[in-house]
Amino acid sequence: MEGLSIEGVGKRFGDQHAVRSLSLEIEPGEFVALLGPSGCGKTTMLRMLAGFERVSAGRIALGGRLWADTTHHLPPEQRNMGMVFQSYALWPHMNVADNVGYPVKLRGIGGNDYRRRVREALALVRLEAYAERSPQELSGGQRQRVALARCLVTSPSVVLLDEPLANLDRHLRASMEECFRDFHHRTGATLVYVTHDQSEAMSLADRIAVMKAGELVQWATPETLYRQPRSEWLAGFIGDGSVLSLPGGTPGQVLATDMLMSLASQASGAGHQPVLVRPEHVQLGEQGLNARVERSIFRGERYELSLRLADLTPLVAYSPRAIAEGSEVKAMLTQGWCLEADA
Repeated sequence: MEGLSIEGVGKRFGDQHAVRSLSLEIEPGEFVALLGPSGCGKTTMLRMLAGFERVSAGRIALGGRLWADTTHHLPPEQRNMGMVFQSYALWPHMNVADNVGYPVKLRGIGGNDYRRRVREALALVRLEAYAERSPQELSGGQRQRVALARCLVTSPSVVLLDEPLANLDRHLRASMEECFRDFHHRTGATLVYVTHDQSEAMSLADRIAVMKAGELVQWATPETLYRQPRSEWLAGFIGDGSVLSLPGGTPGQVLATDMLMSLASQASGAGHQPVLVRPEHVQLGEQGLNARVERSIFRGERYELSLRLADLTPLVAYSPRAIAEGSEVKAMLTQGWCLEADA
């Protein structure tokens, strides 16, 4: 297996930069997510990987084989990659087996080899029993699994997935997440997965490239993005939490309870260091900062509290029990992460 290299890749449409100088080194067999809000350039990047768009700058290579740079463009059919689209893109006049086998047929493969490949691809997505059915007889999740099998039938080096769960309801999304996770575990394929849903990316990917306005914000594991986001914007985009402006600390520093509480007790609107405090690092008890409960929302296993500190700074906390809105509480901050200030 070979790694996928993206070096300084950019894409321009006229005077507009859709992607700016993006660099990623994707390991063989890695599950990578491109994550960001609508219009951030993640789908454009995926289309450049697929060969549907030419690069305006930089280079893309799989192992030692150049896929694209400013003077060279390998067409999609020569890249040995598969793609799963948001819209399934199944042919309604073909049954499941014929849909899956179509890419193999285009390569001139027939007979027993053709049937074996189709059977193995359907087995990977656990749809062997549905081979003779038409797409119209399947659920949305089953159709997406057919699209995945069709992508896998040619044994691609890289699988590209463009918001594959966007058209599914919440129940089917959870089921398909498990399908993708199981597929990746069983095949060891390299996956590049585009999504705007941070919970999808966090639960599936080995590493995540977070993009904003065409640029890479941070490239890290899900745990690092949650615990150590680089910027104030990213801290708000990934997970829940509160950003306090404190009169001390430096970007990249972890603040333990004593220092964090000391700085927080000094804050009176004059702070300048943004510090992320996640809800699990706010403990309600007999000691701490004075706070008022502004909202209490039941989330199933816990209540999510929106607090307001004495200096009017908002703070999010969790509680195992309901606390009436308007109540006065004490909040102890047990850990903070110092962020880079947004430009």
